[in-house]
Amino acid sequence: MTPLTKERPDLQKKVHEVPHKPGVYLMRDRFNRVIYVGKARDLRKRVSSYFLPSKLAQADLKTRAMLDAVWDFETHTVRSDAESLLLEGKLIKEFRPRYNVSFRDDKRFLLVKIDLSEEWPRFRLARFKKDDGARYFGPYAHSGALRQTLNFMRKKFGVLTFGRGSPTERELKSATYQVPTRLSEISAEQYRERAIQACEFLEGHSREMIATLEEEMRKAAAKMDFEKAAELRNMIDDVRSTTKPMRRFTRGSLPSAIDPMADVQALADALQLPRTPRAMECFDISNISTTHVVASMVCFRDGVPDKDNYRRYRVRTVEGQDDFASMAEVVRRRYSRILLEARETNPEATEFSQENAAEAMQRFQSRASVPLAGNEDSQARGSHYIRLPDLIIVDGGKGQLSAACRELQRLGLHDLPIIGLAKEHEEIYRPGRPLPLQLPVDSGALRLLQRIRDEAHRFANAYHQLLMKKRVGESILDDCPGVSQNRKSLLLRRFGSVKRLRKATVEEIAATEGIGGKLAEEVHRFLQRH
Repeated sequence: MTPLTKERPDLQKKVHEVPHKPGVYLMRDRFNRVIYVGKARDLRKRVSSYFLPSKLAQADLKTRAMLDAVWDFETHTVRSDAESLLLEGKLIKEFRPRYNVSFRDDKRFLLVKIDLSEEWPRFRLARFKKDDGARYFGPYAHSGALRQTLNFMRKKFGVLTFGRGSPTERELKSATYQVPTRLSEISAEQYRERAIQACEFLEGHSREMIATLEEEMRKAAAKMDFEKAAELRNMIDDVRSTTKPMRRFTRGSLPSAIDPMADVQALADALQLPRTPRAMECFDISNISTTHVVASMVCFRDGVPDKDNYRRYRVRTVEGQDDFASMAEVVRRRYSRILLEARETNPEATEFSQENAAEAMQRFQSRASVPLAGNEDSQARGSHYIRLPDLIIVDGGKGQLSAACRELQRLGLHDLPIIGLAKEHEEIYRPGRPLPLQLPVDSGALRLLQRIRDEAHRFANAYHQLLMKKRVGESILDDCPGVSQNRKSLLLRRFGSVKRLRKATVEEIAATEGIGGKLAEEVHRFLQRH
């Protein structure tokens, strides 16, 4: 075999082009043979770690030999950690790299098997798909999530799992097989209908079931039962992980590395936009409880995150959990603020007269890119300018999109391109179009929208979790008469927690700075009653 004649690439420089995305990486030697396949949650961090001087110094003999043999590498991005695990296993079986020790024993991922020809079909786990007339679902990368989902199916559909043959005496008596009617009171044909419904659930028809679980989670959170809410949240994650469609990777259809600008252009072509959407803003609502309904707005510029322009909102005017009204509020606040800042920054350039707001903003932007007020040094920092996005994305379907469009109409920004991205089937909704657009799962345009939507979801959830932590940190002392925020801080600083404060005597409480004897008695009495 002849060595490669091309010059060895600068791997240190090439690492900086690797995206911060989940995926797999392939190490190749000078003969272009794959010598190692690995997966990573963050490709850049993982691959760059191989070329640190400290890595080579601390590496064992096998790793050092591999690194000495590496001539080049390539990366392939995927949509999730689960897909990276599946793709890693497939590539190791295909290339059988000399430095991979796992997956070479032909170990396979779990499948779910059901033979509908049986009198009482059961859902069982399998490693191999056979041509035996049974139905198979999978493969599934997360065995734990799969087992939890099977437990969920047993409780919600009353279907038999594991084992063989007709239901045993124990199964006939078990409460988990009694939904909606106990097994002992139905026929095998009626049970088969249950099994078919469960099959549809595994195929991905899980929207209504997940919505029911989310409603239960919100009710638990509203009652401050955070333990149950967290349990339901984990169940929802397991169900979504199991029922989410997985791509089948074939030799000719490996995912390619991200090319942000190519994806932006592909999105412009798919949506038939008037110009390339170099600046995009995406909104997401997070409301697992009515305690804190929050929203996020993330900005992508030229296909990559522009984190300096991220914004987060606490929904102020909406009572309860109303995604449509919440979306309307944050869209209104975002773009009315942009218009206001444009007027304040350059009142002459933004004298709208008879033209609408969008046309005035376009004229304003074409005349000069003016830094935001108070950011005189923004040009030196390469910072932000007042401008409207080339595309607005809302996380949701027709309802969220309609709510956002109404607010843009009121602001005179009805000409701004806007779409809604519904997560369940990745359907793209556009104003005035009754039917959604569905892009191929491997298209760069869809991958870009997913990256933006997922980032908005992450940013909104992070803010929601921050507020929930603060909420949990707010103690029952907030309801104690005479205890101000400052006094509450003094008490918690001295005793460490409300639990310890409950055990304290009146004299110990009164010894706290700023707490007198009378207030100490009230605090002690209050904590004994609550």
